Amino acid sequence: MKAHLHTNSQADIALMSLQKITVAERLIAKDRIITIAGLVALSLLAWVWIITGAGTGMNVITMSTFTFPPSAMDASTLSWSPLYGVLMLTMWWVMMIAMMVPSAAPMVLLYGRVARHARKRDQMEGGALPASVFVLGYLLAWLGFSALATGAQWGLERAGLMHQMLMWSTSTTLTALLIITAGLYQLTPLKRACLEHCRSPAEYLSKHWRDGRSGAFTMGLNHGVYCLGCCWMLMVLLFAGGIMNLVWIAGLAIIVLIEKVTSWGARFSQGMAVLLIGGGVWVFLQGAA
Repeated sequence: MKAHLHTNSQADIALMSLQKITVAERLIAKDRIITIAGLVALSLLAWVWIITGAGTGMNVITMSTFTFPPSAMDASTLSWSPLYGVLMLTMWWVMMIAMMVPSAAPMVLLYGRVARHARKRDQMEGGALPASVFVLGYLLAWLGFSALATGAQWGLERAGLMHQMLMWSTSTTLTALLIITAGLYQLTPLKRACLEHCRSPAEYLSKHWRDGRSGAFTMGLNHGVYCLGCCWMLMVLLFAGGIMNLVWIAGLAIIVLIEKVTSWGARFSQGMAVLLIGGGVWVFLQGAA
């Protein structure tokens, strides 16, 4: 009787192990669907967070305008508490997630496909989907940018160049300078090189491939750095048009998406350079008039 019970116990354990393996294999087989669903959910949650005020308690509609440059007014400067600083950092990071994840999706999906084949060759650990680790590395690169942007926001507010409540530039000269600089940056070799990396996922993975989860994290982080080199100056334009201005947030996100994923994105980038430089000069002349 004891031997029979022992045999049944072993059989149950084996059956449970087989069921766990089967579930894991099913997840792996559907990792592309899971990755797409995860990217969509991440982007939607980030956009919802922004639209609802990004935890600031402010009405985003009142901070959004099609008028450019936004109405200049005296900036009221209030002291930043540590909690407010963390809130601003979170706001910036969530905005970067909302704006950048859609344009990074082709790279993430291709990485997931390559990683799936690597796992079949025992070059990738089982378990958690490696694409999530890749995305984590990518988002940490933008967290670094968000920290710098938060510091810049604090400095501009302290200097009286940015309205603390409406979160846009109160200086026509600063606005013009930011736009012209962004336009000139579009024409630099660094911008072109980083954009080419972002537009060529297969080439990037072939040159920078690393095995394992640590390799996934490193590749995601490196890709995030290339993405920063491509788009950081466009993100800086939020200081000119309004950090929480939905018109500018959506507009810049669309520009980044077009640059990265369309066949004519490189030409579009150069066209944006002309438009930005011309727009910056116009803003400067308007302020001088």
